[in-house]
Amino acid sequence: MARADPKTGVKPGAYAFKASLIGAAQQFELTDDGLLWRVGPKSGLWPYASIKQVRLSFRPVSMQSQRYRADLEDNNGARVRILSTTWQTVALMAPQNDAYRAFILELHRRMLAAGSRAELIGGLRPAIHTAALVIVALVAAAMTGLLARAVATGSWPGALFIAGFAALFGWQIGGFIRRNRPRRYDFDDVPKDLLP
Repeated sequence: MARADPKTGVKPGAYAFKASLIGAAQQFELTDDGLLWRVGPKSGLWPYASIKQVRLSFRPVSMQSQRYRADLEDNNGARVRILSTTWQTVALMAPQNDAYRAFILELHRRMLAAGSRAELIGGLRPAIHTAALVIVALVAAAMTGLLARAVATGSWPGALFIAGFAALFGWQIGGFIRRNRPRRYDFDDVPKDLLP
């Protein structure tokens, strides 16, 4: 078992989180034999070479704007999801950035050492990413039209509001779209923008 990092106190070989407030904790451990996981009453051990796919993505939610997600699939089609945040109380979803990053990097290291041929994917599925780009383009066109109309009629408070809203929208959604662009990556080059 890996030792904890002296700076952060994080042990890269173990990770746990609660995906919902009332659900059971999901626990993961990197053992010599493979990835050991427990999700409620279910559990399993996946040898590292049997992990068929790893998909990393940036998935913010209303209560946690810096949430990351890893979706793993084994050769039998079974899937597990690992989130970088955990529910603590009704009003608090806490980030676990250091622990999540250490676990994901250690998982990749062990898979490489086991000779894994897993498909390593970053970002959203191409169809979803394309649909998001189309929606962003439509919203941008509508906002441009509204801004032009507000300027033409001399409605400066309205124009200022639309410009501010457009800037906020572009900053929030633009970051999501940029980080989640579909791509492939290698074991020794995990995308930094898909890790906290």
